[in-house]
Amino acid sequence: MTAPLSGITVVGLEQAISAPLCTRHLADLGARVIKVEQPGFGDSTRHYDRVVKGMAAHFVWLNHGKESAALDLTAAEDLEVFAGLLAQADVLVSNLGPGALGRLGFEPEQLLERYPRLIVVDISGYGRGGPLDHKRAYDLLIQAEGGSCSITGTPGAPAKPGIPVADVGTALYAYSAVLAALYHREHTGRGALIPIAMLDVVAEMMGFALNQVIHAGTEPEPVGMGSPMIAPYGAYPTADGQTAVLGTTSDREWRRLTTDLLGRPDLAEESRYRHNHDRVAHRDELDEIVGAWCAQRNLADIQRLADAAGIGNARLNGVRELAEHPQLAERDRWREVDSPAGPLPALLPPALARDWPARSGSVPELGADTEAIRKEFGAAH
Repeated sequence: MTAPLSGITVVGLEQAISAPLCTRHLADLGARVIKVEQPGFGDSTRHYDRVVKGMAAHFVWLNHGKESAALDLTAAEDLEVFAGLLAQADVLVSNLGPGALGRLGFEPEQLLERYPRLIVVDISGYGRGGPLDHKRAYDLLIQAEGGSCSITGTPGAPAKPGIPVADVGTALYAYSAVLAALYHREHTGRGALIPIAMLDVVAEMMGFALNQVIHAGTEPEPVGMGSPMIAPYGAYPTADGQTAVLGTTSDREWRRLTTDLLGRPDLAEESRYRHNHDRVAHRDELDEIVGAWCAQRNLADIQRLADAAGIGNARLNGVRELAEHPQLAERDRWREVDSPAGPLPALLPPALARDWPARSGSVPELGADTEAIRKEFGAAH
């Protein structure tokens, strides 16, 4: 079957995570993605480590299936090549520093005037305007500024989530916006300028916490392995030295947990625990009860009983357990991608129609396609 984005050309003026993850997902769906990199250095994530057969873990994750063109956009000849690229491209995704596109002579608004069918995604940390629009932005900085770290960790000890949620969230908003813009262009013939601020993405993700502050006037307190808005809901050590993760997300589940799992119907009738906001107020008491029950049982028994009672549950895994997870293996969620060091395992993209092929491609060496790109899109062309 033909990939859904076959025939679409995407230019990535990109670095780090947010734009590269967006464009990699577009490549997964069949788009031709041309990654424009700084000659001699390239994307900064190329240099984070050497753990993947001499290549960096971040770079391999984010960039397979792309071509790499090392172009010096301060040099007239390479600037012409880049302009030729844009003239034939469908999409430009950029997450350079504040004002960088404009300094190169490619102000986003002017790009749309020059190339009316082009879809321009301009990712920034704080958006244009406002007192912070000049600041550089990385995942930790945006999460700190956006309040995400304040509801992660434990009281008095905020923490950055291990997953770069500001970067990944921005990538997914950019990816979905590109798909919407391509559909819109089919009907109107017009491209689009899509500015995306990472702070706006985190603010959207903080919606429930914002509502609590705006309407109740109280700051959510982080609760470690749990949610400040739900109880009981957390991680509990087991008798065999593992950790069970379980809890309730509704009053109905609370009754099942107490009656069918814990064997404590008296708790279901206790007025102090009747509704979720009551249980949140008595979180410590409930964690002690559930924790004591788990501490007397092995993880396998807890999960078997919880499944039978219709209570959601999981095992607290490390990354190694995820890499070896039978649910991924038995559902054939792994594929091979090529690289300069040979084939590598990579996950299939999470969202694919059953009859869409996933294009795997290769992890590109810096500038591997530069000369071919110059011939195809340069002035001589």
